[in-house]
Amino acid sequence: MATATVNTKGQITIPVQVRATLGLRPRDEIEFVDLENGQFTIVAVSYSVKRLKGMIPKPKAVVSIDDMNAVFALNE
Repeated sequence: MATATVNTKGQITIPVQVRATLGLRPRDEIEFVDLENGQFTIVAVSYSVKRLKGMIPKPKAVVSIDDMNAVFALNE
């Protein structure tokens, strides 16, 4: 069983085996879920793909479907 110690600021370091099992990387978020019996479970937070909206800027030039098809035709 993995254990962690709470420091004076209320922080803990998540043991490496727990981070590996949850697939956690730096800057990932975790959620503490209250099981209502004095216990909590830790879950890696996942987000909808909608959260990615706006991360990639709009293209400077609009490319038509015909232009795209022409490029693909050249590569055949």
